[in-house]
Amino acid sequence: MTNGNDAPQDPTSLHPQPDFPSQDQPHPGWTGPMDPPPDHGEDSYRGSGLLRDRRTVVTGGDSGIGRSVALAFAREGADVLFTHLPEEEDEARETTRLVEEAGRRAVAVACDIREESQCRSLVERAVAEFGRIDVLVNNAAYQMAQPKGIGSISTEQFDRVVRTNLHGMFWLCKFSLPHIPAGGSIINTTSVQAYKPTPHLLDYAMTKGGIVTFTQGLAQMLVSDGIRVNAVAPGPVWTPLIPATLEDTAEFGKQSPLGRPAQPAEMAPAYVYLASEQASFITAEILNATGGTPLP
Repeated sequence: MTNGNDAPQDPTSLHPQPDFPSQDQPHPGWTGPMDPPPDHGEDSYRGSGLLRDRRTVVTGGDSGIGRSVALAFAREGADVLFTHLPEEEDEARETTRLVEEAGRRAVAVACDIREESQCRSLVERAVAEFGRIDVLVNNAAYQMAQPKGIGSISTEQFDRVVRTNLHGMFWLCKFSLPHIPAGGSIINTTSVQAYKPTPHLLDYAMTKGGIVTFTQGLAQMLVSDGIRVNAVAPGPVWTPLIPATLEDTAEFGKQSPLGRPAQPAEMAPAYVYLASEQASFITAEILNATGGTPLP
């Protein structure tokens, strides 16, 4: 579904493998300078109408996993409202172009989900544009590596990580639920870090563990309403967040059993599946896409 070449391909050599050139960017990072360039499925993802006429919201849709999900949703027939930070206008224009080239509506909204009022306004905008929300993807996240340990994690950083990764997800679910009909879906992005935390990402890993618990609890709460709630747990993925938040990118992803990081395009099919009717019996699940790292 995601590769234009239908022949089986060796996953260990399907995409670029480390070592990568050393590279560093200020947060939030941009796609253009990355070497190798991330693959969002621009030339490979082929839709088959799995999400025809769905109205969807994707946070952090300007780049990385979020862009790949927006692209895939559009090629599956969905309209997409996605968020980006104000400084990511150029990235957002590219996502808008990809969605519109697929023949679907794209609505880009500058939004800082750390703020409750902005989350409320985002949902109001989505309802004004689409009338309802069929699929909510909580994907936006913040991390910043601190190799020297917990003593180097400032209160400011800790607050930003928690408010972005947990508060924003909570508020968006809360405000969206009155507008999600039976048959709708919420998909959260957690991480391999939820189960196998890397010490220098302690605060980030903590929030990703919280997302697992939140997903499973909310799913049980909403099952009688016919709304499914699931999450995707990626392993290492080559996105702008990596050169913007890690000190050493040369060997990024090398630790995965497949020996490389995922490309964003390799994550999108998991979100499409969970959003589609093909996953009608799937709720309270965490779909692990870790490159072979065993998880509970």
